[in-house]
Amino acid sequence: MRRSANKIVVLALFFVAILSTSFAQESSRVGIVNPMQVMEQSAEGKSILARLEKKSKENQDKLVKMDDRIRDLETRINTQRLTLTQESLMNMSSDLERMRTDRKRFAEDSYREFTQLRDRLFNKVKTELIPIIEEIGKEKNMVAIFDLTNSGVIYYLPTIDLTEEVIKKYDASKTSKK
Repeated sequence: MRRSANKIVVLALFFVAILSTSFAQESSRVGIVNPMQVMEQSAEGKSILARLEKKSKENQDKLVKMDDRIRDLETRINTQRLTLTQESLMNMSSDLERMRTDRKRFAEDSYREFTQLRDRLFNKVKTELIPIIEEIGKEKNMVAIFDLTNSGVIYYLPTIDLTEEVIKKYDASKTSKK
């Protein structure tokens, strides 16, 4: 009786060892990719970020010029208020309101256009990355690859991070098309 109990315990431990080995192999077939790192480090991503930064700076510069013109007109109105005719004062006030409205519209329009451009460019990259990530997943016989920024991952082993490999293949795919 004692001997059969020992055999059952040994068999149970054997199955637990097999299952835990199988589970370890399954869990190592999971990967992650950090899309923001791809944007920051790939040649195409750097190009896109530079383009977006240039557009943002152009918009900011134009807003600064508009603000300067508004301040100049406000200063003129305030300093010349006593010497201007009522009609001139009304015209300048009207111009000031128009300038403020134009500035507000430009700020709203440029923000909307910038956001649409950013979304369009990021979606283009995402569309180009999906086949590359799928290819890597198939090559490595992975069961899942997660987007690090959207997955809710709190901790992961660096060995499952495929980002560098994705960047290399993405850059290679862009240079081969040129």
